[in-house]
Amino acid sequence: MQAPWLVRPPADAERQALQAGLRSSQAFTLRRAQILLASARGEHTPAIAASLGCSDQTVRDAIHAFDRVGVGALTPGSKRPPTRHPAFDAAATERLRDLLHRSPHDFGHPTSLWTLEAVAATAFAQGLTPTQVSGETIRATLARAGIGWKRAKRWITSPDPASARKKARATA
Repeated sequence: MQAPWLVRPPADAERQALQAGLRSSQAFTLRRAQILLASARGEHTPAIAASLGCSDQTVRDAIHAFDRVGVGALTPGSKRPPTRHPAFDAAATERLRDLLHRSPHDFGHPTSLWTLEAVAATAFAQGLTPTQVSGETIRATLARAGIGWKRAKRWITSPDPASARKKARATA
């Protein structure tokens, strides 16, 4: 059987901060203080979780946070992910722009107009992204590059020599 995971013994100043956390108006700080003091008394993780009505993982997270940052574990951190990696780097964004200048027929699509989903599928098939992305990711990437999606549809040129005359008549 594995030994129980307990918090390291808190120093006197840390123990006073944990006791003060029991009087906090913030629920996060109160719960963390309860967890850490219970663990310091020698209670096991499942027993703490059951008595406080939380999961075992919540108790383990509190113990690990206290071992890592001390009393700073009583303060809630940001809920935002630490980093955001864009699906397209600068070179892939340029390749995406070039892809939109070509007809969807060149890539086996049955239509002559690009849709966001068709661009996403083609970008993945051409190796611009390591995984299949959504149409919204394509739209956001184009927006970061200063390109509106409606503009991309007008980039397509027709091989028909009379297309300029036909387009002028249709849009006049």
